[in-house]
Amino acid sequence: MSKTTTRSNNPDFASLVPNVTFTRRAFVITMLGAGFALATQPVMAETVIKTSAEGLVAGEIKVPVSDGEMVAYRAQPDKGDNFSVILVVSEIFGVHEHIADICRRLAKLGYMAIAPELFARYGDPRKISGIQDILANIVSKVPDAQVMSDLDACEAWAKDHGGDMHRLAITGFCWGGRITWLYAAHNPNLKAAVAWYGRLGGVVSELTPRQPLDLAAQLKAPVLGLYGGQDQGIPLDDVEAMRAAIRKAGGKSEIHVYPDAPHAFNADYRPSYRKDAAEDGWKRMQAWLKKNGM
Repeated sequence: MSKTTTRSNNPDFASLVPNVTFTRRAFVITMLGAGFALATQPVMAETVIKTSAEGLVAGEIKVPVSDGEMVAYRAQPDKGDNFSVILVVSEIFGVHEHIADICRRLAKLGYMAIAPELFARYGDPRKISGIQDILANIVSKVPDAQVMSDLDACEAWAKDHGGDMHRLAITGFCWGGRITWLYAAHNPNLKAAVAWYGRLGGVVSELTPRQPLDLAAQLKAPVLGLYGGQDQGIPLDDVEAMRAAIRKAGGKSEIHVYPDAPHAFNADYRPSYRKDAAEDGWKRMQAWLKKNGM
């Protein structure tokens, strides 16, 4: 198979993830389905938040990327234009119903929200029942550099479809929370970012050459990090190290910890959901976005 190099329009792309090439591959996911990912079953129906699409333009779009078209979910008000744009990055479960609902919630606030299926080349995590299988067979194969390029492509799509590129933000959850930190160090056009319980440290590799802790001094937009004090996967030592690194760099980013909350406390469809922390985090996110020009 031939090889192609993924590039970005942003000038710092090469410095963030240098000398990376990717094998061209077909897109496994070419359309989005309804419902929740298999690995999250049974869904906690009594706490699931369901946001209507009434008054919105909401549904699947195709985003041109370096090697084809990537499917994504978009939601925005059905009237007006020149919307502030928020990129929404999923957990390891991909763009399933919870992420689509997050987009609709943001659209109800007046934003154009775009959630790209960033695993589209590697497999459909929504159809895999085992979390370890998702991590080993899909997530571990996704290069950070490719993700940065795909998110840049979503920015370009928004620019061509009524988005205001002077007001661009990103938010992400779990795997997407880590990506949120990376993108804040990558894209100089970004105004604000909100990372929900995204991993901060870890082993580096060719595909994941730097972690958020390595990039605290390179953040180009202020990041609000929202973390759970009882998160078994993200050590509080890492959270405090990130907080210290941000302060040392003199940046405007902040971290808030909910002492009694576990990982995925905003995932209203899972047992990890904590209503008080989730609602407070949503309010903090809205305030953060407004404070930073969104």
